[in-house]
Amino acid sequence: AIDYYRTAFYELCDGVVMEMSMVDDDSLNINDYIKMISLKTGALIEKSMLIGGVYAKAKENDITYLGKYGKCVGIIFQITDDILGSFGDEKITGKPTDSDIREGKKTCLLISALEKLEGPKKEKLIALIGKTGITADEIEEVKVLFKEANVIDACKTKAEHYHEIALNYLTSLEADMNPSEIEFFKDLL
Repeated sequence: AIDYYRTAFYELCDGVVMEMSMVDDDSLNINDYIKMISLKTGALIEKSMLIGGVYAKAKENDITYLGKYGKCVGIIFQITDDILGSFGDEKITGKPTDSDIREGKKTCLLISALEKLEGPKKEKLIALIGKTGITADEIEEVKVLFKEANVIDACKTKAEHYHEIALNYLTSLEADMNPSEIEFFKDLL
């Protein structure tokens, strides 16, 4: 359990460093993003599941599946957080819907938009993201560009992909877990 904890700490640090180095890189692709969030949120939830598996004295294979399931949950969580971070209801999330855009944070939405937009629209997005003193109107322009690039659906599709993978890991665990535990993990997912 301590080894998993230590590994989680190092992976989280690597993920944060990777995220910071991504700020000025407009050539990122969605795989770069997935790798970064796998090292951050993915590693945090994965290692939490692994530690729980160790203390529950789960079989080695089950611990592996729990970890892989946890990594998928972390990826799904982060993609969803990115969507809500720009298009969620601030009263529900408690998070302003302009902070990721103001910071120029490389979210699933931004990276997908940079992959899909071309020409003047892409140039406009690059100019606006991370702009010092970006206005509320300019933030709305970014959101309009996101919508034009249909990135919300693209990000949801990516999250659904990891949802299916996680369900497969749960299927592998069904023989050794109580139905109520499987149901809990499905609900969490």
